[in-house]
Amino acid sequence: MSATDLFVIGGGINGTGIARDAAGRGLSVRLAEQGDLAGATSSASTKLFHGGLRYLEFLELRLVREALREREVLLRAMPHIAWPMRFVLPLDPKMRFAGKTPVSRILSVLMPWGRGHRPNLVIRAGLFLYDNLGAREILPGTSTLDLRQAPEGAPLQDRLTRAYEYSDAWVDDARLVVLNARDAAARGADIIVGSKVTEARREAEGWLVRLSDGREFRAKVLVNAAGPWVGRVIHDVAHLPSNEGVRLVRGSHIVTRRLFDHQKAYFLQGQDGRIVFAIPYERDFTLIGTTDVDHDGPPDRAVCTPEEVDYLCRFVSGYFRTPVTADDVVWTYSGVRPLHDDGASTATAATRDYVLSLDDRGAPCLHVFGGKITTYRRLAEAALAKLSPHLPGAGAAWTAGAHLPGGDFPVDGAGALAQALRRDHPFLTEDWANRLVRAYGTEAALVLGGARTAADLGRDFGATLTEAELRWMIEREWARDAQGVLWRRSKLGLRLTPEQVAAVEDYMASKRAAA
Repeated sequence: MSATDLFVIGGGINGTGIARDAAGRGLSVRLAEQGDLAGATSSASTKLFHGGLRYLEFLELRLVREALREREVLLRAMPHIAWPMRFVLPLDPKMRFAGKTPVSRILSVLMPWGRGHRPNLVIRAGLFLYDNLGAREILPGTSTLDLRQAPEGAPLQDRLTRAYEYSDAWVDDARLVVLNARDAAARGADIIVGSKVTEARREAEGWLVRLSDGREFRAKVLVNAAGPWVGRVIHDVAHLPSNEGVRLVRGSHIVTRRLFDHQKAYFLQGQDGRIVFAIPYERDFTLIGTTDVDHDGPPDRAVCTPEEVDYLCRFVSGYFRTPVTADDVVWTYSGVRPLHDDGASTATAATRDYVLSLDDRGAPCLHVFGGKITTYRRLAEAALAKLSPHLPGAGAAWTAGAHLPGGDFPVDGAGALAQALRRDHPFLTEDWANRLVRAYGTEAALVLGGARTAADLGRDFGATLTEAELRWMIEREWARDAQGVLWRRSKLGLRLTPEQVAAVEDYMASKRAAA
């Protein structure tokens, strides 16, 4: 049994990002995911490429700078699944800092009369820093809005008269993971989905890795990118001594029917100091989140609790003219973030920076803690740099200028691509073509093949989901069930009836049985 250079445990964004980077350097790579790609935290984010504006008040300048610089690198690499977005930050005199942050402590000394409050001057200074900490060519800088005149003020309460507008970017998080896995596989990586690593044993020349399906593999280096299960892998799978702690923090989101007509997002600050976003989502909906609470249960059983739904509804109702209630919620989701336990007093204050811990007391094992979706590519580069003494044959860093599958078109080229798709496939509606381009980019034409009519795509499952697209997800994207199709690789679960969902599940089950 020959050994691969790397064995990666975990098919989230960190695991697939590391696998892709390593495979592109000429290393042999194998990755195992116990469930579905992006099956946990990596499909449950707020779906933003952002620098982390609120992290400035914690003085996490390195993290913010790295994330800001990454936004435009990533936008160029994946213009189909990521695009620029403007954020409206209404100015509210009730805004407060979240607990005793470093910046709030400084201000309490300099401005004791405003203890705990976020002065407008401080907000503008933070936005100036946000505009200038990282290189910025695509994204415009901050501007000021008069909410009494601007259309962005129409959904908001009359008491809100001014706002700042700044730039960040949107990303389809689950498709980002799938595309990293696809690119890794195209470069030679072996991607194994639906098999759990049950044991990893250190040997003289490397690692022996056993899977739940009975297979065994050898590798020179083990990468523990198991996300919320990183601690379990350390102690129960690899049986390694470690004093490093993992803090599991649950972030919950709600999705409502569309609350406003424009395509800008809102950055809302609560009286408790927390931040909540309200983001245009899947054309007809609004995504609201997130919460930050410590999570005690199993990572795969994270749910948005009624208390969290109530919190998010009350939070945004403090800003919007029309109150949002639990009756408006059409979907909820939660993810558990595996943060490095830095001893912070609250979940909100815990660092979002990534920590890479190398155990080289024998065959090397790299443990990955934390991280943000925006910095996943930089995390992968840092991981390979840390492992480089143990991988002398690895090539140089390469991902900064490389697009993901389907992303080989200009940042502003999605509209033209959709038009060309409709020209070649006249049966497509505008919404259908746009959805395919936003999911597959230049590969949308491959999904459709030579179809001249909708019937050529096979069975229609509803909401423009066809048999041809399902086959693509099964054959090219490791899709295994309806959940993975409808809530990760697409969000068409928002549009299908229960009967249509059952039909998709029946189809997927028949394909699994035939495999």
